[in-house]
Amino acid sequence: MDQYVVIGNPIAHSKSPMIHQEFARACAQSMNYQRLLAPLDGFAETVRQFIASGGRGANVTVPFKLDAFALATELSPRAQAAGAVNTLRFSSDGVYGDNTDGTGLVTDIVSNAGVPLQKKRILLLGAGGAARGVLLPLLECGPDELIIANRSAEKAQQLALQFAPYGNTAACEFDGIEGQFDVVINATSASLSAQVPAIPAHVFSGQCLAYDMMYGEQPTSFMAFAREHGAATRDGWGMLVEQAAEAFFCWRGVRPDTASLLVRK
Repeated sequence: MDQYVVIGNPIAHSKSPMIHQEFARACAQSMNYQRLLAPLDGFAETVRQFIASGGRGANVTVPFKLDAFALATELSPRAQAAGAVNTLRFSSDGVYGDNTDGTGLVTDIVSNAGVPLQKKRILLLGAGGAARGVLLPLLECGPDELIIANRSAEKAQQLALQFAPYGNTAACEFDGIEGQFDVVINATSASLSAQVPAIPAHVFSGQCLAYDMMYGEQPTSFMAFAREHGAATRDGWGMLVEQAAEAFFCWRGVRPDTASLLVRK
């Protein structure tokens, strides 16, 4: 069987093996997919050993997406724009790096949630790697405006300037956010500690979708806050499934149906 892994530290919690094993079964692909724990200072060596053992590809999660970017010998345009890689494909030609996070997010919002992004006003919370990874696919949808808000404005301004050639971008601090939005996306890590980014409640309109890129058994603290102020909410499970489907297509040339996995097991 062809061998694939998800590499991270920690990694025991990852749902990726379940998702990809279901894709392989449904698409009749002969492949094995496992978790692989890499030392914090040993990502590149872990990948080299996996390739030497016959590995064909890998998903990459926290904290190694920048390491994967550096390791790749060829990058997709979206990985180049993101400055981070979450999908590696190994061949005799080298190491191909892709970033499927943004495509996964957009597919979940537009196709699964049925919320168009064209001509909309989007608020993206956070200016770290998670935000950087989704900016290009969001802007390719043609929103009227995409505001990047962050605890400190400097990083948000840098991102807004970098991605300005792809669409109408602007930046501000959390307490400087003005007006209401059609879509508010939480790309911060606040939900990991049951916190809510320090944003004003007026950002949520009655027709707003509040999307948290984190997911869990219960609605996140951000989702609860958004619901209190009239927004519809969605967590990042669908993004996880859809980015996995895009990675599967990158490896196998087959695009799996995701419908059955969007319903939590």
